[in-house]
Amino acid sequence: MSTVVIDSAVAPAGPRGDQLSEINRKLDLMTQSIMVLGQQVNYLMEEAEDNRRRRRMWDDLMDDLQPIVKDVYNVAEEQLEEMQAFVQLDDIVALLKRLVRNTRNIDEVLDYMESAQDFVRDVSPLTKEMMTAATAQLEDFERKGYFGFAKQGMYVMDQIVTSFSEEDVKQLGDNVVLILNTVKALTQPEMMNMINGLTQGFHEAEAEADAGKLHTGVFSLIGQMNDPEVRRGLAITLAAMKRISAQAPRKVSTK
Repeated sequence: MSTVVIDSAVAPAGPRGDQLSEINRKLDLMTQSIMVLGQQVNYLMEEAEDNRRRRRMWDDLMDDLQPIVKDVYNVAEEQLEEMQAFVQLDDIVALLKRLVRNTRNIDEVLDYMESAQDFVRDVSPLTKEMMTAATAQLEDFERKGYFGFAKQGMYVMDQIVTSFSEEDVKQLGDNVVLILNTVKALTQPEMMNMINGLTQGFHEAEAEADAGKLHTGVFSLIGQMNDPEVRRGLAITLAAMKRISAQAPRKVSTK
């Protein structure tokens, strides 16, 4: 196929020149149309290739999913056969209806759960700090020996339980008020000072006796009666013994 190119600059004037110009214009339009048509054909070919590639990918995906879908179907069928004895279609329908009727209640429950979740999220830092403080406090208790003391306290409780009978505990309950009053009286400052003085004096006297500085002779004892503190101590002791004897229950003689 040969193409005739006619230069418009040298084209002869007249009707023949006009015809050649019109033919060249039409040839240019035809060439442009062919180029556009070629572009459209290329676009359609690309689209066809993309569609063919997508179809091939979809076919490959279906081929891969087919065994999985088949296994899922078989498992679902087995599970439904096992559940058939416990659940019927009517039960499922009734459950669905009940869920639909309680949609608002379910929505409120979900709101409560979201609120609880927000509360837990807000409280988590405080809880973490509290746990850290509690752990530190427990470590401090362990270092000071609180747990060891509690363990030995349990041992003491075991000894008390195994050493006293139920009747002893009943008598203790009957006299608990008297015991508490006695303990209250003993814990008064003057009683504590007196007991402390007695204990200290006993240890000092025992130390003097061990060292041989304590005179135990009759005349020495009689000579100590001249000491006002000795006489005052004897008087207090005798008066206390008299009061104790007066409060002690007396046995009535049957003779």
